[in-house]
Amino acid sequence: MIEALQYEFMRNALTAGLLAAVACGIIGCYVVVKRMVFISGGVSHASFGGIGLGYFLGISPIVGAFFFTITAALVMGVVTRRAKIPEDTSIGILWAIGMAMGIIFIGLTPGFPPDLMSYLFGNILIVTTADIIMMLILAAIIVFVVVLLYKEFLSLSFDEEFATVVGVPVEWLYFLLLCLIAFTVVVLIRVVGTILVIALLTIPAATARRFTHDLKKMMLLAILFGSLFTSGGLWLSYELDLASGAAIILVSGVTFLASLFVSRLPLMTRVGRG
Repeated sequence: MIEALQYEFMRNALTAGLLAAVACGIIGCYVVVKRMVFISGGVSHASFGGIGLGYFLGISPIVGAFFFTITAALVMGVVTRRAKIPEDTSIGILWAIGMAMGIIFIGLTPGFPPDLMSYLFGNILIVTTADIIMMLILAAIIVFVVVLLYKEFLSLSFDEEFATVVGVPVEWLYFLLLCLIAFTVVVLIRVVGTILVIALLTIPAATARRFTHDLKKMMLLAILFGSLFTSGGLWLSYELDLASGAAIILVSGVTFLASLFVSRLPLMTRVGRG
């Protein structure tokens, strides 16, 4: 891996992976604790509509995904909070609409986008300096907002009813959290693609939760795990010539399964002694 860093594209890839680890480590903890995985999946897949819109308008697909994803997140928030239809039904419908709009926009665009697969399944090896700058800005915004409103988000995550009683603006915080999820999705698109975003958004946080229930420690562990997953997957894809996004998720999934086994070892030892 060290010798691979002599190449600029590998250095860019590693930088992008570390920025993604920070974003998904922080926001992923809220997603896991508040059980917003399905909403996150809807937002991440709906972002494909923004990618298609970017191709159609002749602008960067990431820029298109940024604005489209925020809009989709807010719409999902309003629907899940106020609609009378079941939450999973409404999210599933919006999820499908976003993907369908992406396909339609791409179909209406002359020619065929050569790097479309990288937005679907990720290709961290083609991350540019401009992508890294955008990822850095979004990651900085995520860190700043979470640090500024940590106590409010904490109350929202663990006891929303109490937060409402004491005067915390729960609904606005909820919408803000959805926007942060949308920011994270945009950060992760280049790393693992729209289809696999939900995995990197949840697996590091879920793995961290196996070892602690303190939210601050969970975030730090999730960032550490995310860094290991992205760098490990990047190394695996480089050595074995595998798809980078899939390799990152594979490393993440295997590590999570291993954490389940490790967490059971004390219990297994006690049972053996009994």
